[in-house]
Amino acid sequence: MQIGLQVGFIGLGQMGSGMARNLMKAGHTVTVFNRTPAKAEALVAEGARRAATVADACRGAAVVTMLAHDAAAEEVVFGAEGLLATLPKGAVHVSASTISVALSERLAAAHAAAGQLYLSAPVFGRPDVAAAGNLFVVAAGATAALDAAQPLLDAMGQKTFVVAQEPSRANLIKLSGNFLIACVIESLGEAMALVGKAGLDKTQYLELLTTTLFGAPVYKNYGRLLAEPGDAPVGFAAPLGLKDIKLALAAAEALEVPLPLASLLRDRFLTLLATGGADQDWSAIGRLAARDSGQP
Repeated sequence: MQIGLQVGFIGLGQMGSGMARNLMKAGHTVTVFNRTPAKAEALVAEGARRAATVADACRGAAVVTMLAHDAAAEEVVFGAEGLLATLPKGAVHVSASTISVALSERLAAAHAAAGQLYLSAPVFGRPDVAAAGNLFVVAAGATAALDAAQPLLDAMGQKTFVVAQEPSRANLIKLSGNFLIACVIESLGEAMALVGKAGLDKTQYLELLTTTLFGAPVYKNYGRLLAEPGDAPVGFAAPLGLKDIKLALAAAEALEVPLPLASLLRDRFLTLLATGGADQDWSAIGRLAARDSGQP
């Protein structure tokens, strides 16, 4: 029987809360920290330990971070009482955040210099998938880091794809995946705007598509969000979508790979944010085509 680990969890947003809860369900002792303390209340009520500072979450064998962007990750890792300064030697930092390739490279080098292990393990899945423990994990790092983190990954996801020993490779794959999802959202939105303007039923159209040519979950799930009336519930906020497309473009520029569709998507997200969509789910870019064509 697997003995539970002492693990810290930093970042209790919609994704992180579900992930931390599944670590607790798997028998791990979890200490939680969030910059907005109120977000830790529910988990503490369920048995998590409360950390008053980042350092308090770094006392065990592992710490998982699930943070919104590079700036938050930099603060948590490089701060005076951050992970580098307080995580024990030999302990592992599991970074599940969607961060830049460049920052992941910095984190790997800094943790190695500090005698700590670092595993990049971004995830695919929306908050309901995280809550159910059914995330797909993309992991990259040294074998020792992967071995140390595997019980945690097993608790948070349904499958782990080990892609490389260089951690930043996992971040590149995650960014490329989010780029592809955004492409699906935009193309679905344009197609639905076309048939919708002709008076066809969007739900029926989606059923036709997803039972014939496009049966993948990404088409079913985002197609449903676009076909239903009203704004979609926010599982991934539009500003984070813009952030990820910009990170994909930065990675592509460093590798000298043109991504014309990513440039288009950046502009679509900018249009959404500039017209009052900052509080919407990122799938709202798929509604722009209908709006631009005069549809409600």
